[in-house]
Amino acid sequence: MKNFTDSDYALNKHSEGIVYSFVDGSKVTVTLENYLAENPDKTADDFRRLKELSDGDYLERDRDGYRKSWKDMPLDILADTLHCSAPSPETDVIEAPLEKERQITRFALAKKAWYKLTEVQRRRYRMYHVDGLTMREIAEREKTSHVAVVYSLEQADKKIKKFLNKQ
Repeated sequence: MKNFTDSDYALNKHSEGIVYSFVDGSKVTVTLENYLAENPDKTADDFRRLKELSDGDYLERDRDGYRKSWKDMPLDILADTLHCSAPSPETDVIEAPLEKERQITRFALAKKAWYKLTEVQRRRYRMYHVDGLTMREIAEREKTSHVAVVYSLEQADKKIKKFLNKQ
């Protein structure tokens, strides 16, 4: 928590008088007695309103300073975060082609794994994973038992995992 002596707002808020802070770091406190002595036509109510305005002004400046300061950070800190709005040049020049290569390799592997399946397994696998049908719906379409579809999909998964683990 911020030390109230470091905050002009807190210092003014917790003081009986109005605290004026200067650029050189010096501070002057105007008390009710000082204010009434300097302004004989004013009342304690006038001083209270002035104090409230002063508190509000310091609070607004404190909040404004916070709003600005929390955004101020070196760009190198942001480089390793997900909050960057644009990819780095390294991503565009180096990593993008590598990612494209990885996608091609994954597609080639998936294609090879696909052809390790029997025709029935491929058909059921596509209906289940691509078309989004349930195992019961597949069984109804193929006029077979639910157990046969479950077994077929389990075997397809095993073949694919076995093939990919060898790669």
